[in-house]
Amino acid sequence: MTTSSKSKDSPLRLLLVDDSDSGAEQLRARFLEAGHEPQCRRVGSAQELRAALQVQAWDALLCKHRLSGLSFLAAQKLLQEMGFDLPFIVIANSSDDKTAARAMRAGAHDFFARDRLERLVPAVEREVRDSRHRADHRAALEMLRESEARFRALASNLPGMVFRLQRDAGASLRFAYVSEGCHKLFGLKPHELLASPRRFLDAIDAQDREALDAALEDSATIYATLNWEGRMRSKGQAKWINLRSTPHRLDPGGVEWQGIATDITRSKEIEAALRRSREQMSELSFHLESVREEERERIARDIHDELGSILLALKIEAAMLSGKLPAPDTQAFFGLREKAHAIEALIDRAMSTTSRVARELRPGILKEFGLPAAIESQAEDFSQRTGIACRVHCDDEGIEPDEKTSLALFRILQEALTNVAKHAHASLVVVRLRRERGKIALEIRDNGRGISEADLIKPKSFGLRGIRERVNSLNGEFNIATAEQGGSHLSLRVPDLTPPEQQAITEEEVQQKLF
Repeated sequence: MTTSSKSKDSPLRLLLVDDSDSGAEQLRARFLEAGHEPQCRRVGSAQELRAALQVQAWDALLCKHRLSGLSFLAAQKLLQEMGFDLPFIVIANSSDDKTAARAMRAGAHDFFARDRLERLVPAVEREVRDSRHRADHRAALEMLRESEARFRALASNLPGMVFRLQRDAGASLRFAYVSEGCHKLFGLKPHELLASPRRFLDAIDAQDREALDAALEDSATIYATLNWEGRMRSKGQAKWINLRSTPHRLDPGGVEWQGIATDITRSKEIEAALRRSREQMSELSFHLESVREEERERIARDIHDELGSILLALKIEAAMLSGKLPAPDTQAFFGLREKAHAIEALIDRAMSTTSRVARELRPGILKEFGLPAAIESQAEDFSQRTGIACRVHCDDEGIEPDEKTSLALFRILQEALTNVAKHAHASLVVVRLRRERGKIALEIRDNGRGISEADLIKPKSFGLRGIRERVNSLNGEFNIATAEQGGSHLSLRVPDLTPPEQQAITEEEVQQKLF
């Protein structure tokens, strides 16, 4: 049904069903006397009435009781057939209680005699107001129906179950609304879940039920967003679900969560597969590193045993050859002596290089004297090779981690010093090794140009990736950033499998010695 809703200041638009102009003018005069300036139109037949209703909207219809060719009942029926909700006032020539009762039973809003029209204008005003209120109410209901339809369409197309979960003051749970998605998620129809919310709780895995209760309690206490993930069983299948909703206060002392429950089983499976893949990659990386270390050890042993022996034999032979040179007073002696000394110098350089390469491949000092001594030895080699000063401070000379940890930390130091030599443009490097709260901490600082975010995300920054992978293999923590005074600051901490010992010096003393 349709009608018109106008503002209070708009003139009344009256449709007068009468067979005479004088009768219509009498009614119009009543409204003029009351201060209205009505827009009136008189019709005298059903065709004219239909045409007038189709042309424009009207505020009220005043119909003569007895009209040849169009009774008030016929007029009212036509009004209803066309879907109009207008105040319908019957005007009779005389007052007759039976006629009035009949008109009111037929659906008329009021009945007046022509000789008693004093209440006509107030009655029309009242009925027009009521009609407009009914129109506003119908419009609001229609908007509500459209909104509900849109909501249900949206809820039915969401990948999950939209819900309204309520908890009363006694902590009892009930669903006020669930969407059709509950059937796919829980294997239950909406009316089944609404009737028995216990079936939802029973579907939750027993190991995760306590976590759900705690999450609901926390959300209800501080009115924080509920975001819970857990396992459930539906039709014999295990699923992961996520509940995300916003709590609202209910009286008295209740809470309502409005949100969505989604199936995250697939994402959990992908997450688990990715985690397994990373673990396998880490295991593979560790295996390859172990194979590489074994190969380094073999090569270092061959260099030390084979090449070292050959160079030593060459040095002995060169010394013996130098001792058999001709008499010193001959010209040939001076030339041969210079040549012999040059050969001995080359052999010494070759032996020194061989020793350095063997130490870098597999530092024997690491096994013989431990990690602190190996770090100091590596720092000395670095300074001699690059000309960059390298200071080492070990807070505890008794740091003796297991072989795997020692080797990993030593390789990290080698890689870090290599990066400093290549990229930092530094003149000083400081290395610090200490125990810290059950962990072994290694810090490497330089006074170079520092490191930027772009450097950290370079596609080919394999050195830093290697360091990070070694630390991860030891279940440690790694961080690299620009130091406060410039340069780079690399720090890592790995578990110390040996009992921690109390440090003998304070932090201030350590910093003074370092810098």
